[in-house]
Formats: sequence, structure tokens, C-alpha cells
Amino acid sequence: MTKLDRPREIIEFCLQPLGLATTTEEYKEAYRRLEHVIKTFQVMALREKMPTAVDFSNMRTITINEAAHGDET
Repeated sequence: MTKLDRPREIIEFCLQPLGLATTTEEYKEAYRRLEHVIKTFQVMALREKMPTAVDFSNMRTITINEAAHGDET
């Protein structure tokens, strides 16, 4: 497995199992949210001077259906 250390690589890896076309609004929104989370995490790790490596390669894939959980965007 390739080492994932940049937000774009991590996001694409996470969204791949969903099989969404990259041009769909759902993909773009999920990408935007994940990018925000990852960049916020990176900023906080730098601020605290505690860089943390996260290995996504061994994580189980799960699909979250926000509509099923009451997300009314």
C-alpha cells in the first residue's frame, strides 16, 4: 500500500469505495468536508508540536448514510 501523507491522497483513498463520480455534488461536498477535517487536524498538530501519523491503509471501509441519521442539509 502506498503511504498517504497529503490531504488529497487521503481523501481520494477514503472516497474511492463509494464509487461516486468526481463531478457529482455529493463527491465534491464529501471532499470539501474531509479536506477541512484533515487540514484542521494538521494545523492543530503543528500548533501543539505533536505531529501524528495516521495509517489509513488498515482501516475497514464503512459507508455513512447521513440522510439515515437525520442530516437535513
